[in-house]
Amino acid sequence: MSIYKSKLIKLSGTSYNELERKARKIHNDIARRTKRNAYVRSKYFKKDKIFIKLFWEHLNQKPKRDRKRRLQYYQCAIDLLRNSAFEPDTKSNPNGKHEIVHRFTGMTINGELFSVQIKEDKRTDNKHFISVFPSK
Repeated sequence: MSIYKSKLIKLSGTSYNELERKARKIHNDIARRTKRNAYVRSKYFKKDKIFIKLFWEHLNQKPKRDRKRRLQYYQCAIDLLRNSAFEPDTKSNPNGKHEIVHRFTGMTINGELFSVQIKEDKRTDNKHFISVFPSK
């Protein structure tokens, strides 16, 4: 498994609200460039769209402390999705038989490891950015 080295640092902030403001700014910049649903184009998936709306829905299901930890890596995750050409770990989703889960591993410029999960629907071939979290 190869690790993508991001050129960005993780978002800094002392509170969840501060981090969310910074992450939403990045999200809104992306959404402004797209017509309907916000997406980024992925180098690994041959410039296919990866929709990022599901990330926010998934994030709001987590406890506040965990949300803060995940939002710190949002900027690096978007960089990884756009620029990584490395092969991810791919598994079929045990919860949905028509879904595949791809897990990319990245490293911030400071050397901190993180993972990014993408869910792919086999029927529609849509890809959704689900989650980012620090790796051990």
